[in-house]
Amino acid sequence: MALTRKEFDVLSSLATRGDGDRAEPSEFAGLRTSGLVMDNGLTDLGRMALEPYRVDNAIIMAAGLSSRFVPVSYERPKGLTSVRGEVLIERQIRQLHEAGITNITVVVGYRAGEFSYLEGKFGVRLVTNDLYAERNNNWTLWLVRSQLSNTYVCSSDDYFMQNPFEPYVYKAYYAAVYVDGPTDEWCLGTNEDGRIVSVDVGGSDAWVMLGHVYFDQAFSAAFVDILGKVVSDPPYGKAHAGDLWEAIFASHLDELDMEIRHYPEGMVQEFDSLDELAAFDPEFLDTVTCQPLDDVALALGCDRSDLHDFYPVTKGLTNQSFHFSVGKREYIYRRPGRGTEKFINRKAETDADTVARNLGIDRTFICEDPERGWKLSHFVADARSVDPFNPDEVARAMALARQIHESGASIDTSFDFFADGLGYERLLLEHGPIAIPGYHGLREKIVRLNALSSADEGFPTCFCHNDYLPLNFLIGKDGSMNVIDWEFAGMGDPGNDTATFIICSQYDEAQANAAIDAYFGRPATFGERRHFWARVVLGGWCWYVWALEKDAEGAGVGEWLDIYKSYATTYIDEVLSWYERDDASKAGRGAARRASDGIAADNR
Repeated sequence: MALTRKEFDVLSSLATRGDGDRAEPSEFAGLRTSGLVMDNGLTDLGRMALEPYRVDNAIIMAAGLSSRFVPVSYERPKGLTSVRGEVLIERQIRQLHEAGITNITVVVGYRAGEFSYLEGKFGVRLVTNDLYAERNNNWTLWLVRSQLSNTYVCSSDDYFMQNPFEPYVYKAYYAAVYVDGPTDEWCLGTNEDGRIVSVDVGGSDAWVMLGHVYFDQAFSAAFVDILGKVVSDPPYGKAHAGDLWEAIFASHLDELDMEIRHYPEGMVQEFDSLDELAAFDPEFLDTVTCQPLDDVALALGCDRSDLHDFYPVTKGLTNQSFHFSVGKREYIYRRPGRGTEKFINRKAETDADTVARNLGIDRTFICEDPERGWKLSHFVADARSVDPFNPDEVARAMALARQIHESGASIDTSFDFFADGLGYERLLLEHGPIAIPGYHGLREKIVRLNALSSADEGFPTCFCHNDYLPLNFLIGKDGSMNVIDWEFAGMGDPGNDTATFIICSQYDEAQANAAIDAYFGRPATFGERRHFWARVVLGGWCWYVWALEKDAEGAGVGEWLDIYKSYATTYIDEVLSWYERDDASKAGRGAARRASDGIAADNR
């Protein structure tokens, strides 16, 4: 039988706390008449009436990267962080157990193996989300859709000051706290019955989503039906893979009946950053095991407690970086990305960083660990990258490249698009034969082009950046320009840097020629232009093979693989023809000259 909310409140209170005496006499009278209560206690019929409202289970979402929780999230999933002496997810599991909820599933992804001990310690079930880096938590719920019923859905990193879980719940709800003033959180609007009728990202003086959520059976059935249509829709990968499940809920409010559950300020703690957690637990920074914090404190000669203002810096295709401050000074800590040890020589990078700093080309560099590869730099506030479509800025970048090449600086390593591309190919072959259509035909042409362009005269080996793309420039508010990220630096062909700039700017032929002219400070000669275009093709092939290897390692670079490939495949035949026609012409002129000499000799 369906219960009214007042009936439910009385019966659930009797079942869990035995305090039904607080109910109004008239309420008890009605329940006694219905046979649900007798002598201020539940009857068997009363217990049966409560059963549809019993919580069946809990889902704890713990798959995500928690990228905003740097640098601690580099070393452990956020849910396994210890706060005020308790591991976050363990505290939450204990609170669920206290409410009698022992059927608990934890969905893991990032560093999934570190959660395995929970199975033995708490009897939870683990489900692995292998697509945690590609899809948001809507996919997590899709993986456990068969378990959604009367279900608590929780995040592993929430900290509840008091236990919010109950063995019986009347209706689906989302936990909410009130925020004074402006907020970027998801703000809830409700009707007079408390049903959520609007969800807006950002607002002011509002109740916002924060903490756990409860699905009842009706909500679960409707939501799984909607979610199934979303994930099976062909555009899912681009349109919805990155959506939070809450975004799908917000798009179907008419179909999904959920109410708001108000909680007092401070009841739900959700730590979006290390600064928020450190404010809640002042001993956290001093006690947490975290190598990057030790690196920074030692390098700067400060205490961990002096560090603040942490946030991730999204940049580049190979590394992870975070911002932090000490006092009013701002810094960037760079952590090597997965698999980079296979193709990055950190000792050479350290040497290159030092040379670049001494030349005044990268004044941000502070220090680097050549063994582990982490790097510390000054942060340039309000800096921007070079605009590859601003001719003045391109001219400045090309002039700086020429300055680097003519500096006379040197380091004890080399970089060559062809040789290094072969190195990436050897790494790729460790994963099995290369069965990509057209790959070997392209490679044969690349071998020919490399042999021809290597014979060009007038392009002596010099100190090069070799990853000279617009994102690796920092232009400060004062107009200062720094070139950063010297991972691929080495002695190489002067055309390497212009080629990388062209490829990564996705230039067409006219724009590429303009960049080549800017490098020389005048219109390039045919020989110069041909040589630099050869470097574009060879560079496209090199970075294409690099991207294939990264993809094989499970750390793919997305659309960049096709962009790199296009510069090799689009221009290889034309650039080869410039060399081979010229060779044929020279051969023809040589044959004619020899014939002429023979005729002259006969006449003598």
